[in-house]
Amino acid sequence: MADLTDQLPEAARDYLAGRRLDEVECIVADLAGVARGKAMPAAKFAKQTHFYLPNSIFLQTITGDWTDIEGQAFTEPDMILTPDFTTATAAPWTADLTLQVIHDITDQSGNPVPIAPRNVLKRVVDLYNARGWTPIVAPEMEFFLVARNTNPAEPVEPPMGRSGRKAAARQAYSMSAVDEYGPVIDDIYDFAEAQGLEIDGILQEGGAGQIELNLRHGDPVKLADEIFFFKRLIREAALRHDCYATFMAKPIEEEPGSAMHIHHSVVDTETGRNIFSEPDGTESHAFLHFIAGLQTHMPSVIALLAPYVNSYRRYVPDFAAPINLEWGRDNRTTGLRVPVSGPEARRIENRLAGMDCNPYLGIAASLACGLLGLNEGRYPRDEFKGDAYASDEDIPRNVAEALDIFTASPAMRDILGGEFCTVYAAVKALEYKEFLQVISPWEREHLLLNV
Repeated sequence: MADLTDQLPEAARDYLAGRRLDEVECIVADLAGVARGKAMPAAKFAKQTHFYLPNSIFLQTITGDWTDIEGQAFTEPDMILTPDFTTATAAPWTADLTLQVIHDITDQSGNPVPIAPRNVLKRVVDLYNARGWTPIVAPEMEFFLVARNTNPAEPVEPPMGRSGRKAAARQAYSMSAVDEYGPVIDDIYDFAEAQGLEIDGILQEGGAGQIELNLRHGDPVKLADEIFFFKRLIREAALRHDCYATFMAKPIEEEPGSAMHIHHSVVDTETGRNIFSEPDGTESHAFLHFIAGLQTHMPSVIALLAPYVNSYRRYVPDFAAPINLEWGRDNRTTGLRVPVSGPEARRIENRLAGMDCNPYLGIAASLACGLLGLNEGRYPRDEFKGDAYASDEDIPRNVAEALDIFTASPAMRDILGGEFCTVYAAVKALEYKEFLQVISPWEREHLLLNV
C-alpha cells in the first residue's frame, strides 16, 4: 500500500493523511461523459496493474440502449484500463475513505482505443504538439441548482433558498442570490479543496438558481479531467442539501441555458510565446486563422457541442446564447468572442458549447476547428460590431441536421478519427430515434382534440 501512496498526487496524499484507504473507484468517461468503471478494495487495487471493461460502454445511449455498428459484430471485447495516477483524487462525499482514478484505455495490443473520448482529445492535442504548439484552454461551467424532481412529467423548478423563497431569475452577478444557496457553494469549495481542484471563481448567472464556475487555464486533457470530476462533486454537494444540480443545456422554460464556454490560446512549445500575438503585441495572422477555422468548421462539430435534442433549445436570440458564428472583440452576442486581455493572454472564446456536452469531446471539437484554421491559413469574415442576435442563424438547429453535417465532413473524420466519428454518429442517431417515439405534453394539449 505504501507503493500506491507514493504514486498519488499531493492533494490525494494530504486527504489520506496517514489514514487507511478503504476503496478505489476505477473510472473512465463514456460518450456522454458519464463515469463508468468499477470500485474495489484498496488492497486489491494496489496489487493489480490493469483492469478490464468491455468496449460496449462506448456503444450505449444516454437512455441505456445499445447501438449496432454496421459491419461490426457485437462481441464486447475487453479493453485494458491502466490507472493514470496523476488523476487520483478524493471522493470526499463517500462514507468510506475513497479515491477516484481516471484510467487510460487501450486495446489488448496496447493501442489507444480510438472511440474513448479522452483518447480523442489526446489525439487532437498530439496534432498540435507535432506542429511545435501547445494548446491552452480555460473552461467556464454553467449549471442550475433545482428543486428535487422525481417525476419527469413535471416541469423543473428553481430550488428553495435559505430565505424560504424560490431562487429568483435575472439576478446575474448578485452576491445575495449566491448566498441563497450558500451551504451548497460551501460544500463545492470543500469538496474541490479535498480533491486538489482549483476554482477561479463562482458567480450567479442570469437564470433562477443558475451558477457559473470558472476554471484556471491550462492543459486541455487536465482541464477536461477536472470538468469530469467537477460535474460529479457538484451533483453530490447539491444532494446533501435536498436539491439537484443539473448540467442540462436548457432545464427550465423561459430561463437561459447553460453553456461550457471555452477560452483558447496556443503557445509555441519551445519559446512559451502566445502565437496569437506578434512580438510588438499586435494580433498575429495565426490568431485570425484560428478564428477562421472556428467559423468554417464549427457547423460540422455542433453534434458534439450540442449532443441532445434539449441542447438546441439553448440557441435562442437574446437568451445569452449565440445563434451564429460571428466573431467580435468584447461582444457577448457573438458565438466567437475575443475577451479584453494583454498580448500574452490573447485568446478566443467559443460560446457555442453546451454544458451538457462531454468535456473531452467538446474541447477536442473546438481545438480541432482551430487547428484546421491554422493549417489552412484562412481569414475570418469581418469582425461583427453590432448585435449578433439580430443577424442570420448559421448553425444547425436540431440533432438530425447536426449529425448530417458531422458525418459529411472528411476533415473531422481525419482529425478526430474515422472509427470514433462512425460510433458517435450511430449512438446519437439512435438516441434521436428514441426521442421521436415520445409524445410530448404540447402535442397532447394542442393536437389531441384540435386537428
